Amino acid sequence: MKEFIGANQQPMLALIENLVNVDSGSYLKSGIDEVGRILAEEYHMIGFDTEVHEQEHFGNNLVIRHPEADAPEIVMIAHLDTVFPEGTAEKRPFHIAGDLAHGPGVIDMKASHATALFALKALMEAGSDAYKNVVLVLNTDEEIGSIASRELIETVAAGKKYALVLEPAQNGQLVSERKGGGKYFLKVFGKSAHAGIEPENGASAIEELARKILKLHALTESDKGITVNVGLIKGGTSVNTIAPFAEAGIDLRIETPEDGERLDRAIKEICSDAETPGTTVELTGHITRPAWVLTDEARRLIDVISEEAAKIGIELTHEKSGGGSDANLTAHIGIPSIDGLGPVGGNAHQETEYLVVSSLTDRTLLLANVIERLSSK
Repeated sequence: MKEFIGANQQPMLALIENLVNVDSGSYLKSGIDEVGRILAEEYHMIGFDTEVHEQEHFGNNLVIRHPEADAPEIVMIAHLDTVFPEGTAEKRPFHIAGDLAHGPGVIDMKASHATALFALKALMEAGSDAYKNVVLVLNTDEEIGSIASRELIETVAAGKKYALVLEPAQNGQLVSERKGGGKYFLKVFGKSAHAGIEPENGASAIEELARKILKLHALTESDKGITVNVGLIKGGTSVNTIAPFAEAGIDLRIETPEDGERLDRAIKEICSDAETPGTTVELTGHITRPAWVLTDEARRLIDVISEEAAKIGIELTHEKSGGGSDANLTAHIGIPSIDGLGPVGGNAHQETEYLVVSSLTDRTLLLANVIERLSSK
């Protein structure tokens, strides 16, 4: 397989270029669907079937498997969306400078689609049946919490032995644990009045929101990895008007499922009623990704991957990440999960985002070998 993968580095880069040069921000359905169409066609050419799970507002989610994959034991997950707005690909399209490839979404995570496809191609070329032991979920809203795709991911992953999530490898390392998170949206309703003539007739939604922000931020426990951050606020109509409306977006991060339940209750309690006379509050939101804690079964999966990596000269360790991914979802339903199996790169979500080109072949070979090893157990 090593020779096959090495000989296909240029086709892999060509595929990545095609994907990167299509804008596919989480809310750009047309672009995401085009990226999905390109990949579905690639899989069709090697005999795989694609189920299209249509979405009205988000891109269509794809479930891909070989027609002879009767009971696959491995679910691989890779997202199609990026964080970049429409027009970004035209402004800074895919390009290579030395050993680094650049472009919007190149490492998070369009290069991972090339590693997945060519790992399966390599298994087929080698005469291994392991490609029949895999089902892929290509979802379209990971960057905004997998809100619309979570049910599909959990349904497809249910009962599988392993979940391999192809997020990029920062510094080449696996990810074995991730913080969980929640997103909440708070609306405050007040009553407008002239700030100079009759302020007593108004009720300031901004004042009430300010009170809530202080209480919410006081929930942060940095030593326990708990953060509550009000990252967006908006309100008021003019500087000389008592604000009739204000709203805020709240981000929660936690390290354990128990802390998630506790903080979810605390946020909802704080936002259950208003303190400022004449105002009312309305809270929506919930835990979007449960905390992912390393289990003994996942440790054994890490051992297998590390052994396969050592065979091809890669030294792997694993780390904990503060950001969430779809591995949080598969781990939450009890599937031994590992993340960071994509190629090596960095600066995700930034203009300087990059893929280490020389990592493509090694990480593709590693993925193919891991699939074959897990399929032989």
